[in-house]
Amino acid sequence: MDNVDRKILAELQMDGRLSLTELAERVNLSLSPCHRRLRALEESGAISGYRAHLDAETLGLTFEALVFVTMRDADHDTVASFEQAVATIPNVLQAQRLFGDPDYLLQVVARDLRAFQKLYDDRISTLPGVQRLSSTLVMKSVVENRPLPL
Repeated sequence: MDNVDRKILAELQMDGRLSLTELAERVNLSLSPCHRRLRALEESGAISGYRAHLDAETLGLTFEALVFVTMRDADHDTVASFEQAVATIPNVLQAQRLFGDPDYLLQVVARDLRAFQKLYDDRISTLPGVQRLSSTLVMKSVVENRPLPL
């Protein structure tokens, strides 16, 4: 990956809806070489997809919590069952396995406290292998959706 590839990636991180013509202009390439590089970046996995960034607040998802999960056991089957089950909960925006204690960090959104409490009681607390849950509320996001440093 060279500097031109990094420029392509940086431009697409800022605006994934750029047309190929606009992208080529911004990175100072003609259309064909830009298209070849773009396809190569997609095929290599450097670009894993394209999507719209939605505003949670506008869509009524104004409640955000971080949920720390401590597992009862860390054996392969328990971990796999937990990870498969947590992946089915649409309100879990991110689930990260951690070193040390706790074992997982979940970023969860909901309409309000009542919706979060129902989600917590009905889905999160019943996930396979969970020993203990601890939650904290997000006051505000200071940095989010930051482009990767290229």
